[in-house]
Amino acid sequence: MFIDRAIIDVRAGKGGDGCLSFHRGAFLPKGGPNGGDGGRGGDVIFVADPGLNTLIDFKGVRLWKAKSGDQGRGKQQFGKAADDLIIRVPAGTMVYDEETRELLHDIGPGDRVVVCKGGRGGFGNEHFKSSTNQAPRKTTPGEPGEERLLRLELKLIADVGLVGLPNAGKSTLLSRLTKAQPKIADYPFTTLSPQLGIAILDDMRRIIIADIPGLIEGAADGAGLGHSFLRHTERTRAIVHLIDPLPEVGTPVDNYRLIRKELEAYSADLAEKPEIIAMNKADLFPDIAELDEIVRAFRSELRLGADVPVFSISAAAGHGLPDLLDTLWTSLHAKVETTSGWPAPKPV
Repeated sequence: MFIDRAIIDVRAGKGGDGCLSFHRGAFLPKGGPNGGDGGRGGDVIFVADPGLNTLIDFKGVRLWKAKSGDQGRGKQQFGKAADDLIIRVPAGTMVYDEETRELLHDIGPGDRVVVCKGGRGGFGNEHFKSSTNQAPRKTTPGEPGEERLLRLELKLIADVGLVGLPNAGKSTLLSRLTKAQPKIADYPFTTLSPQLGIAILDDMRRIIIADIPGLIEGAADGAGLGHSFLRHTERTRAIVHLIDPLPEVGTPVDNYRLIRKELEAYSADLAEKPEIIAMNKADLFPDIAELDEIVRAFRSELRLGADVPVFSISAAAGHGLPDLLDTLWTSLHAKVETTSGWPAPKPV
């Protein structure tokens, strides 16, 4: 199950109380104070875990509480500090203070952040001894740990985001390029949550790809699933826009413009990300010249320059996928002197 929002109550541990104690012995009838300080309460720490891509661990678990420090003891023994509470979250988790709406942390890969500090231990009576107060009976309690009501929101971190209308073939493409296994069937909104996969080109080259579901007209305003999942495209470095050459409704150009309109309405920054256009379902054309004509008409109506690639691919049959991946890798990892930021496409 994919969960990308959660509200949790986090509480750091209380510091242990200081100890009131005096040294006593057979030959020391007037031994001095020896009460130790209390131990520090445990911090609450968020750690980015590369093996996680959902907030499902927080489903049904509202309270996350670190342990308190031990109380100080006699014989000058300090209380033991409590262990920190380590909470593992996916990279890309944004941590908000639910009451103030302030963004506290944007957790990236490898990050380790303290979200609530444990309370300091209290002082034992040994702490207060002096030349003028040789038998202090004063101690202090441990300080309370910090408490916060937090809202967690996940934005998946991927190199490339797949966008397009339902049934454009995004899930099939993800399953062919990576080892991800999204549920695939012939109906709209097949994929009800973002899916991540890793495309392995060779031993040294890998691309993280995310399938972003639910884009329809009005997605930026909350229609369909789009408003819930459009934010997952914000962290991607590039977009692969998948087009159905034989759509049931509209034309390839109409559908391309519809998705671009939703991206622009949701975020100007998102709309400006580098984009590769892929005309899918080439396997449906026994005569490839027919598909070539659709691609040429598509390019002509959108007035695409020669530096803007449009790939003819088949996610189902695997046609054109190696070239698509090579272009993605080159574009993500090298500066290319073209207007669009992408290398010139191979002729179709």
